[in-house]
Amino acid sequence: VQLVVSGGGLVQPGGSLRLSCAASGFTFRMSAMSWFRQAPGKERELVAVISPGGSTNYADSVKGVFTISRDNAKNIVYLQMNSLKPEDTAVYYCYTVINASGSWGQGTQVTVSS
Repeated sequence: VQLVVSGGGLVQPGGSLRLSCAASGFTFRMSAMSWFRQAPGKERELVAVISPGGSTNYADSVKGVFTISRDNAKNIVYLQMNSLKPEDTAVYYCYTVINASGSWGQGTQVTVSS
Protein backbone atom coordinates (compact mmCIF):
# COMPACT_ATOMS: atom_id res chain seq x y z
CA VAL A 1 0.00 0.00 0.00
CA GLN A 2 1.35 3.39 -0.97
CA LEU A 3 -0.28 6.77 -0.41
CA VAL A 4 1.49 9.82 -1.85
CA VAL A 5 0.19 13.18 -0.68
CA SER A 6 0.68 16.47 -2.46
CA GLY A 7 -0.75 19.96 -2.62
CA GLY A 8 0.08 21.57 0.71
CA GLY A 9 1.65 24.97 1.15
CA LEU A 10 1.26 28.47 2.51
CA VAL A 11 -2.02 30.26 1.92
CA GLN A 12 -3.57 33.45 3.24
CA PRO A 13 -6.69 33.34 5.41
CA GLY A 14 -9.75 32.96 3.23
CA GLY A 15 -7.79 31.19 0.53
CA SER A 16 -8.12 27.72 -0.91
CA LEU A 17 -5.95 24.67 -1.43
CA ARG A 18 -6.56 21.25 -2.91
CA LEU A 19 -4.74 18.26 -1.52
CA SER A 20 -4.28 15.06 -3.51
CA CYS A 21 -3.52 11.55 -2.35
CA ALA A 22 -2.40 9.12 -5.05
CA ALA A 23 -2.97 5.52 -4.03
CA SER A 24 -1.45 2.28 -5.23
CA GLY A 25 -0.98 -1.30 -4.12
CA PHE A 26 -4.60 -2.05 -3.31
CA THR A 27 -8.06 -1.99 -4.87
CA PHE A 28 -8.72 1.71 -4.49
CA ARG A 29 -12.32 1.70 -5.73
CA MET A 30 -13.30 -0.72 -2.96
CA SER A 31 -11.65 1.21 -0.13
CA ALA A 32 -12.86 4.00 2.11
CA MET A 33 -10.40 6.88 2.17
CA SER A 34 -9.88 9.50 4.85
CA TRP A 35 -8.06 12.73 5.52
CA PHE A 36 -6.66 13.48 8.97
CA ARG A 37 -4.74 16.47 10.26
CA GLN A 38 -2.46 17.17 13.16
CA ALA A 39 -1.79 20.67 14.41
CA PRO A 40 1.26 21.46 16.56
CA GLY A 41 0.74 20.24 20.09
CA LYS A 42 -2.56 18.57 19.27
CA GLU A 43 -3.73 15.06 18.57
CA ARG A 44 -4.32 13.86 15.05
CA GLU A 45 -7.97 14.32 14.13
CA LEU A 46 -10.26 13.01 11.41
CA VAL A 47 -11.19 15.67 8.87
CA ALA A 48 -13.20 13.81 6.25
CA VAL A 49 -13.95 10.34 4.97
CA ILE A 50 -15.36 9.04 1.71
CA SER A 51 -16.79 5.58 1.20
CA PRO A 52 -16.18 3.41 -1.86
CA GLY A 53 -19.59 4.51 -3.11
CA GLY A 54 -18.87 8.20 -2.59
CA SER A 55 -20.73 8.88 0.65
CA THR A 56 -18.95 11.49 2.73
CA ASN A 57 -18.65 12.58 6.33
CA TYR A 58 -16.87 15.57 7.80
CA ALA A 59 -15.65 16.91 11.09
CA ASP A 60 -17.98 19.61 12.33
CA SER A 61 -15.15 22.14 12.09
CA VAL A 62 -14.85 21.77 8.31
CA LYS A 63 -18.42 21.08 7.20
CA GLY A 64 -19.44 23.34 4.36
CA VAL A 65 -15.91 24.52 3.56
CA PHE A 66 -13.93 21.32 2.89
CA THR A 67 -14.92 18.76 0.28
CA ILE A 68 -13.55 15.25 -0.06
CA SER A 69 -13.86 13.52 -3.41
CA ARG A 70 -12.36 10.62 -5.27
CA ASP A 71 -11.44 9.65 -8.81
CA ASN A 72 -11.54 5.87 -9.03
CA ALA A 73 -10.14 5.92 -12.57
CA LYS A 74 -6.99 7.70 -11.36
CA ASN A 75 -6.82 6.19 -7.85
CA ILE A 76 -6.73 9.63 -6.28
CA VAL A 77 -8.61 11.12 -3.35
CA TYR A 78 -8.83 14.89 -3.02
CA LEU A 79 -9.48 17.36 -0.25
CA GLN A 80 -10.66 20.73 -1.48
CA MET A 81 -10.23 23.28 1.30
CA ASN A 82 -11.94 26.65 0.99
CA SER A 83 -12.23 29.65 3.30
CA LEU A 84 -9.12 28.53 5.13
CA LYS A 85 -8.47 29.84 8.62
CA PRO A 86 -5.27 29.98 10.69
CA GLU A 87 -6.69 27.19 12.85
CA ASP A 88 -6.64 24.92 9.78
CA THR A 89 -2.84 25.02 9.93
CA ALA A 90 -1.66 21.44 10.33
CA VAL A 91 0.02 18.53 8.67
CA TYR A 92 -2.60 16.73 6.60
CA TYR A 93 -2.50 12.97 6.09
CA CYS A 94 -4.26 10.55 3.83
CA TYR A 95 -5.35 7.27 5.43
CA THR A 96 -6.94 3.98 4.53
CA VAL A 97 -7.46 0.56 6.08
CA ILE A 98 -6.58 -2.49 4.04
CA ASN A 99 -7.04 -5.99 5.48
CA ALA A 100 -7.54 -4.51 8.96
CA SER A 101 -4.24 -2.66 8.75
CA GLY A 102 -4.10 1.12 8.62
CA SER A 103 -1.84 2.90 6.16
CA TRP A 104 -0.82 6.56 6.22
CA GLY A 105 0.44 8.87 3.55
CA GLN A 106 3.53 10.95 4.31
CA GLY A 107 1.64 14.09 5.23
CA THR A 108 1.73 17.57 3.76
CA GLN A 109 2.05 20.85 5.62
CA VAL A 110 -0.75 23.38 5.25
CA THR A 111 -0.04 26.78 6.75
CA VAL A 112 -2.71 29.47 6.81
CA SER A 113 -1.15 32.82 7.59
CA SER A 114 -1.02 36.37 6.36
